[in-house]
Amino acid sequence: MQLHPHPPRFIRGDHITKSLSEWVCNIADGGPYLSLGYFAPCGINVHPLDEKAFLEALEMAENQKDLCPGGNRAILFCTTTDPYQFLRHSHPLQEKSLNTRLRTVTRRMLTLIRDHSTLRVRILTRSPLAQEDFDLFKSFGNRLMFGMYLPTLRDDLCKIYERDAPSPASRLETLKKAKAAGLHIFVAMAPTFPESDEADLRRTMDTIAELDPLTVFHEVLHLNADGVARMMINAAMQGARVNTKVFRSRKQWIKHALQTFASVERVAKATGLRKRLHLWPHQILETGEAMPLVSNPTRYWKWLEGCWMRVSEWP
Repeated sequence: MQLHPHPPRFIRGDHITKSLSEWVCNIADGGPYLSLGYFAPCGINVHPLDEKAFLEALEMAENQKDLCPGGNRAILFCTTTDPYQFLRHSHPLQEKSLNTRLRTVTRRMLTLIRDHSTLRVRILTRSPLAQEDFDLFKSFGNRLMFGMYLPTLRDDLCKIYERDAPSPASRLETLKKAKAAGLHIFVAMAPTFPESDEADLRRTMDTIAELDPLTVFHEVLHLNADGVARMMINAAMQGARVNTKVFRSRKQWIKHALQTFASVERVAKATGLRKRLHLWPHQILETGEAMPLVSNPTRYWKWLEGCWMRVSEWP
């Protein structure tokens, strides 16, 4: 683990079009809990906390005027890392020190946001370690939403695509505890994998429905050549076979993505979550390559724009 030369700051980006937040605060870059669909495996660079600089950035965000409605005036933790990951080290004492420091920095930043602003916070993680801060989350009241990635309930798939991340069962249990603690929760059923057919999507959505989340986000896994190669290596280590066909060309991936979105919309309707479903279509789906695959282009464009313009729920 290395210190990053720049302190944590608030960044604006395409997370706004996903209606996750207006800003992102990254406490680090990299780490073991990331999906193949988002980042390459790498070491972790942790940003030092300069409280003066952090409070200045917080004040600028507090007073910013040109906000996007979909941003919900919220700060997202995090996009380049998981805010509650567990860092491993060959030396036990060093491992304990690293993890204590990471937890302290995360908790301190959240406390500063709570006490020195009126901004909202969205926590998105794969880690049950977030339970350690449930007391802090609850102190935000309606200003904070807690969510977890839960693309499938199948542990075998997560071991391939999210190899070092906590199991789906542990994430589900954490969401249940968050709900029981009185937190406002959401679920990112993302990114779903090629092996997840409609039956698997239905099982996952049925389970999510029992949590009664405010929003269910969904996105289809999109991989570049390096991501496919890493996926195949992980699958070989597990003695498993994976569906690489959908990544062989843009046309094949577009067809797969559209079929998956349609399946997710069907199962969301069947489970009573249709009105709370927020799809995240990749920008590739607005290209001309998608047009031959849709029967009604006018309706398709309306659907696509509706996904991107949707403002997600907030308590």
